[in-house]
Amino acid sequence: MKTLTSKENAHIKNVIKLKKSSKYRRQSGSFIAEGLRVCMDAVLSGAKIEALLVTQAAIEKNPDDFKTLSSNADETFMLSPALFDYISDTQTPQGFMCIIKILDKNAYFDKINNGGKYLILDNVQDPNNLGTILRSAEAFGVCGVIMSDDCCDIYNPKVVRGSMGAVFRLAILSVNSLPEWFAEHPRLNTYAAVVDDNAENVTEISFETPCAVVIGNEGNGIRTETAAACNHKITIPMNGKAESLNASVAAAILIWEMVK
Repeated sequence: MKTLTSKENAHIKNVIKLKKSSKYRRQSGSFIAEGLRVCMDAVLSGAKIEALLVTQAAIEKNPDDFKTLSSNADETFMLSPALFDYISDTQTPQGFMCIIKILDKNAYFDKINNGGKYLILDNVQDPNNLGTILRSAEAFGVCGVIMSDDCCDIYNPKVVRGSMGAVFRLAILSVNSLPEWFAEHPRLNTYAAVVDDNAENVTEISFETPCAVVIGNEGNGIRTETAAACNHKITIPMNGKAESLNASVAAAILIWEMVK
């Protein structure tokens, strides 16, 4: 185990870039996961741990977990509390961070026309929303998630942490154009979630597989061209004065209705 002491160290600079830049994450083929639970989820999910960064206090508090993580990491680095605070993306760091090789998330989509229930995300931007949506998708047994390529990066540290390990286990596909992708999968029944009195009530829908629910951008909803390419428009009935629901809340309700 090596000790890192300076903010100018190349490993520290690498972590900062991985934390801040989706472009750099793509170029380097790596991302970071912070927190004991999410780091352990990475190991248990079979992700490749390129490096483990820890504090002495974290090792002393969780010796067995440290042993598991360090034995699965290519390298292990000890950091002072102050240096770990510098690289951390959380307000109360636990002293565990992993650098992980980007995962192959495109598996399992070659048989999409044969069945299954999927979630489609159109320009979802908020990392906290995306992390929660992925967590719900895995919890309710969605077969996979298809995302427009302008969605928030799934390897954003907040997404990784908020997904509670779902980002390691879900099949996730990024596509340039959702309407074009729909055209390539004509058997897929697509349901656009909209706020529209003329849309079908989601509680009255019988979702026929293969099917997918489409969730749109937090502020603007589903793009016009994406909604037009869907087979159905559905809505969540609301009795209060709120005009719409948070994207992650809406996604959880819609996923539940689709898979129940």
